[in-house]
Amino acid sequence: MRGIIFSRFNPDENTKPPFKKLLDLFTQLLTYTSGDVTEALQWLTELDKEFGLTSNDYGVGDFIREMKEKGYLRDNEESGKTEMTSKTEQTIRKSALEEIFGKLKKSATGNHNIRKSGIGDELNAETRPFEFGDGVDQLDITASIRNAQINHGIDSFSISQDDLEIKETDYKTQTSTALMIDISHSMILYGEDRITPAKKVAMALSELIITRYPKDTLDIIVFGNDAWQIEIKDLPYLQVGPYHTNTVAGLELAMDLLRRRRNPNKQIFMITDGKPTCLKIGKDYYKNSFGLDRKILNRTLNLAAQCKKLKIPITTFMVASDPWLQKFVTEFTETNNGKAFFSGTDKLGQFLFYDFENGKRKLF
Repeated sequence: MRGIIFSRFNPDENTKPPFKKLLDLFTQLLTYTSGDVTEALQWLTELDKEFGLTSNDYGVGDFIREMKEKGYLRDNEESGKTEMTSKTEQTIRKSALEEIFGKLKKSATGNHNIRKSGIGDELNAETRPFEFGDGVDQLDITASIRNAQINHGIDSFSISQDDLEIKETDYKTQTSTALMIDISHSMILYGEDRITPAKKVAMALSELIITRYPKDTLDIIVFGNDAWQIEIKDLPYLQVGPYHTNTVAGLELAMDLLRRRRNPNKQIFMITDGKPTCLKIGKDYYKNSFGLDRKILNRTLNLAAQCKKLKIPITTFMVASDPWLQKFVTEFTETNNGKAFFSGTDKLGQFLFYDFENGKRKLF
């Protein structure tokens, strides 16, 4: 006699299709190689030799062919190199979002809610009596008719202003965020890779805003000796350069970009591992990597104070643990009345996500 045996389901990584399994690993490698497909494939081949990632039925060559067929890779006819496509760039951002921020799912047009009722664009479960000035589109028809029947009886139906109920709505804030990423040489010094976690956080944050908060804006700025804006699609290719840390240039560009945004709520996130060591004065660079230079420090603190006057809070994510660097960040934060997280690379994403989500529950 045949029977059915029920047992607990234990998800196994090996149940993933070979393509999906290799794609997850390949996107991670692309982040570490700054978008260099050739180097990432070389690493994948070496890992396959060591850990047996593929089988006789499906090898790395099959994976490369399938990636091209599905639009993840393309051959550049001019250079002859294999490059990743925009589909791969988005896949990397989604992978970073899942890794850092957990199982966040796409919602409908989402925004940041604040705990305040009024004329908004998202209905909640609460209702209230009609008041002069309320729009007809806010009427709760079912509740209003029920009130009319209770107050006037069912036989002769009539409805008055006192019977009307209004659906409460929540205000939804829109936020403009400028994300500053330090790409000075120290982000890869001392045996610690700090730029890769910073890139992952930036990609995860950008994907979060695109999918969950589409009314928000995100400007991404990198700063070394100078500061410049990059597009979201450029994030996987971001590399550290032989730069000093011109925090002033980054803040000036962030303020300029936020000044053009119409959203009333603005904020700056800054990911850095060190002190400001550079200023640009005219065409020349003033540099001092030996301790905190008062000339550089004063300019930096002045901008923090300016942001405070403009009601632009700055949240600094410090990925270094040196006490004297933390002292600088503390002074900078107090001047701006902002926030600081001394996170290290392992907790960077968790802290940024926590601050981003909670900060949107109130108006700045």
